[in-house]
Amino acid sequence: MKKEKQTLLPSTIKNKEKRSAVHAKLKQQKKLEKKKKVKAREAEEKRALELGEEPPPKQTPRTIENTRELDETVCKPDDEELFAGNDADEFNSILKQDCIPKVLITTARFNSTRGPAFIKDLLSIIPNAHYYKRGTYDLKKIVHYARNKDFTSLIVVHTNRREPDALLIIGLPDGPTAHFKLSNLVLHKDLKNHGNPTSHQPELVLTNFTTRLGHRVGRMIQSLFPQDPNFRGRRVVTFHNQRDFIFFRHHRYIFETKESKQPESKGKEKKDKEAITQEKVIARLQECGPRFTLKLISLQHGTFDTKGGEYEWVHKPEMDTSRRRFFL
Repeated sequence: MKKEKQTLLPSTIKNKEKRSAVHAKLKQQKKLEKKKKVKAREAEEKRALELGEEPPPKQTPRTIENTRELDETVCKPDDEELFAGNDADEFNSILKQDCIPKVLITTARFNSTRGPAFIKDLLSIIPNAHYYKRGTYDLKKIVHYARNKDFTSLIVVHTNRREPDALLIIGLPDGPTAHFKLSNLVLHKDLKNHGNPTSHQPELVLTNFTTRLGHRVGRMIQSLFPQDPNFRGRRVVTFHNQRDFIFFRHHRYIFETKESKQPESKGKEKKDKEAITQEKVIARLQECGPRFTLKLISLQHGTFDTKGGEYEWVHKPEMDTSRRRFFL
């Protein structure tokens, strides 16, 4: 009896050329096996349709999102405690339209060239937002001033090395304060084929804020915008949370009518040609910009206070031990 040859693992081969050749061969074998499985699955589905039977269930791919660790703080639609908390939180008066949001935007003490350009884009996104120069004022004095002038939120754009790198959003008059890391910023003017936004109030879309913390952060972002969007303006602002990164996008809807001609039969007259042409309405999105990514660093009770402030949540390096653990 001849012994069967065992498959060599590339990691056990010392010669680099031979190791890469064995690795390429194993990779090609896996690719061929995958193709065979796909063809066999398609043949089973085709046979089931011909016989009138139910096709085999489709396999769902394993992703980081659908294999995330179980979290007890995930919000449920029948959670009465959550709805009771919504009625008692700091954003209730704005979200129930008892008062109109009024946002003050300022910068850090050391500003940069791209900072004002980013603030200009923020002013075009957030209705009823006002920009004030920082000067040499402390942030606590600015919070006190904004509270006296009936502002509902304060946004501070922090810059580092001539690039905006952080956002501080403070709810007024009683907080909370959220600190976000800002990355992947592309300004409105740098986007290719960008659209120009109008003065209409945008529609706000928040997706995938599933936990208690995410729900609170989502309500904080929601409190920056009026709750009566003007749909005629066709503007939409999106905050999409994926793996605890909040992706921001700003689009406008465009509706176009295009004529589509259907094939005619030979025996028809010329009069029927006009009836055959049909108009189709095609909807698409045009990006207005800017685009950027936010990552929550901390959420603090009350307004900004570095010394005596209590934190609801703080991101720590030891939290990143698992790729399948998400907090928002």
